[in-house]
Amino acid sequence: MESLVTVLSRMAGGAHRAVFDRTNGQVLGGIPGTKVVRLTTIGRKTGQPRVTMLSTPLPVGERVVLIASFGGEPRHPQWYRNLCADPHVTVNISGTERRMVARTADSAERAGLWRQIVCRAPNYALYQLRTAREIPVIILENDSTT
Repeated sequence: MESLVTVLSRMAGGAHRAVFDRTNGQVLGGIPGTKVVRLTTIGRKTGQPRVTMLSTPLPVGERVVLIASFGGEPRHPQWYRNLCADPHVTVNISGTERRMVARTADSAERAGLWRQIVCRAPNYALYQLRTAREIPVIILENDSTT
């Protein structure tokens, strides 16, 4: 049985995705200080594209930083498990699509980024308090193979 967080997350994500897609990211593309990321991973079991709407609390440049918080749930979100199996992803930010490669930040890199993340979006600190797992910080970089 799915948790309430999973069900609500799926419902909100679907609605958000519909508006984002319809307006090419011009509506619901972010709030001040964040950008919405339409992340497409490949399902580790199905091999099919899987779309997830996320936000990045850090400014977007050549790389994109994502947080696999899942609202502080005890397990990693499916999108994170998918990109661990296949790190090649597609992102759409403000209507611009890019192919990228994902990696999980190492301990030192995560520590530096985590301080910036919780300063800009304190809710992530609360999510970390809710779970025993260390919430992964993911770095997306341009895919040089395309």
